[in-house]
Amino acid sequence: MAIGEPVTLEVMIDASPETVFQFFVDPTRMRRWMGGHIDLDPRSGGVFAVDIGANHTRGSFIVVEPPERVVFTWGWEGSEVVPPGASTVTVVFEPTNGGTLVRLVHSDLPDGEDIRHSQGWTHYLGRLRKAAVGIDPGPDPQAGEHGMMHEMETDEA
Repeated sequence: MAIGEPVTLEVMIDASPETVFQFFVDPTRMRRWMGGHIDLDPRSGGVFAVDIGANHTRGSFIVVEPPERVVFTWGWEGSEVVPPGASTVTVVFEPTNGGTLVRLVHSDLPDGEDIRHSQGWTHYLGRLRKAAVGIDPGPDPQAGEHGMMHEMETDEA
């Protein structure tokens, strides 16, 4: 299967790189903008697992350099197109005047998966932009009402 062009997105967030970085390595903070059940072990070789409704992404951390950069592998449990750990996500946190420029590059995706993943990351970076400054982004339509409710109930039990 041919590898497509990397998905590259940028978003400005009105919070420090130290704050925004935590939303990629702390399960409680990540849950505010992406996913229900989350298992993160932010060290080289550590687990990266995020359940978004009935979809389960699995991978591992490759690089964790607070607060400048985080790199992890990404793929979908049960997928033959993008299996767990098959692609790589690099996130760089660049300080700006009073905020952070977040640059996300998702590489090693099979041809044709770039559009789907670009749409997904655009959606979630919009939610992160709110969550990182203390605004509740609201229910996640991507996760599906039942999947998200089930995961939240599981986490609280």
